[in-house]
Amino acid sequence: MRVVVIGAGIGGLTTAAILAHDGLEVEVLEAHTDPGGCAATFSYRGFRFDAGATLASGFAPGMPMAILGERLGISWGVHPEALAMQVHLPDGTTISRWTDRERWRIERRAHFGAAGEPFWAWQEQTAEALWDLAREGFPWPPQDAGEGWTLFWRATAWLRRHPGMWSSIVQDAFRPVAARLPEGERLRSFVDAQLMISAQATAARANALYGAVALDLPHTGVGSMPGGIGAIAERLVEAVQRAGGRVRFGQEVQRVRRSGPRAFRVEADAGEGMEADVVIFNLPPSNAAALLGEEAPPILRSLPEAPPDGWGAFMVYLGVPEDRIPPNLPLHHQILTEEGLAEGGMIFLTLSPSWDPTRAPPGFRSITLSTHTALTPWWEALARSPQAYAARKAELTARVLRAARRLLPDLPASEAEWPEGWVLRTATPVTFYQFTRRARGWVAGFPQTSLWRYIGPRLAPGLWLVGDTVFPGPSIPAVALGAMRVAQQVQREAARARRWLLWGRPLPSSCSLSGDSIR
Repeated sequence: MRVVVIGAGIGGLTTAAILAHDGLEVEVLEAHTDPGGCAATFSYRGFRFDAGATLASGFAPGMPMAILGERLGISWGVHPEALAMQVHLPDGTTISRWTDRERWRIERRAHFGAAGEPFWAWQEQTAEALWDLAREGFPWPPQDAGEGWTLFWRATAWLRRHPGMWSSIVQDAFRPVAARLPEGERLRSFVDAQLMISAQATAARANALYGAVALDLPHTGVGSMPGGIGAIAERLVEAVQRAGGRVRFGQEVQRVRRSGPRAFRVEADAGEGMEADVVIFNLPPSNAAALLGEEAPPILRSLPEAPPDGWGAFMVYLGVPEDRIPPNLPLHHQILTEEGLAEGGMIFLTLSPSWDPTRAPPGFRSITLSTHTALTPWWEALARSPQAYAARKAELTARVLRAARRLLPDLPASEAEWPEGWVLRTATPVTFYQFTRRARGWVAGFPQTSLWRYIGPRLAPGLWLVGDTVFPGPSIPAVALGAMRVAQQVQREAARARRWLLWGRPLPSSCSLSGDSIR
């Protein structure tokens, strides 16, 4: 069985590496020159910048990246961090997000008091139970009767391991995180900010079950990758190749067409075409629909290019002399102002580690700043004129730098004041569209407002979707979990196809099998 994976993001590479490791013929086609998609690292004038995602998590024992590494024999080389991030509230309060749970318990009590503890007790208990369920493999949403039964039996066994959770889980499945929050402006501000970077929605809209797990990410094994976060994708590329698979860069796929009852032809812009038994799209749904054209399944054709509440990212990449950075400053920071949680009102700041010489020339450090931004205004500005687009970039750059100067007071106030020899580059949703081909530059998947807000990974016989729009959604460990599920399902279908062929009988086009445990 030949598998073609379109897109070398974390989801596509995870699926490809597992399938190649287990003996399938696998080829990955990537339009860009670097792997990782929104979790890539790029080079510029001697610096290495993380393109989008900057916080690596899920590497603790029993967590998704550790499980994946054991499965594929990957040594990630991650440097564990005791401090996941510092959160700087508008009133000047700084809250340290320790990875150790006891240190975090002491920290949060100091800032939120005893009144906040019932909320955090619920969050930790719920997250622990849901991580246990995720490790078993949880086919959500179920796409056929087989997956429905798998879901039922695993949920039943899980509830036996966690007695007393049933009522809480059922209620939280249909309500937002805010239903669990006590009164308190500081706690609400903190939780809203944390959910925005992990669930893409605030407590008023983020689903309670998803929110409980999203708030737990700092405790799942946070670390820094030598060379930048793109090293995760690079390790996965090596795993694909080590198992006999191929990863080809500079190959932008133009169309996918059915060439037989269970066969497809994948055509790239270089004029090459290849036959595949299985095609896996590591793309947003609308991109997959565009490649399939009239043959796209109805679920893909019914979706807009990006959801109305979907987010883009505005990035500022800086190369700054090390002596302009306060000594012993932690690597990750979330900075809130009085201006809301998007468009520069909240920024995420990441410094390159001082121990990593690959990230910057001697005497310099690389810095990545990001903020949520609405998609439509960028495309409207670009349509009006290059000047309108440039003006919007300059305005938001100044706003982001103003927020960053709370921690880095020696930064100039605007791009116009930037010293010679320092580096400043920006990226908008338009840039992300050009870099990743993601429609309209939409990133980070659907805001996690409902447990039903996912695309099922099996689009049609032989067609699959991985990435941040399938369960369990955004974040590197979540995308890896979703990809592991798809790899298991493809393997099951391949095994069933071989059994049918041994008997000389064609494989029913309706066959679909659920995944096994990821342990």
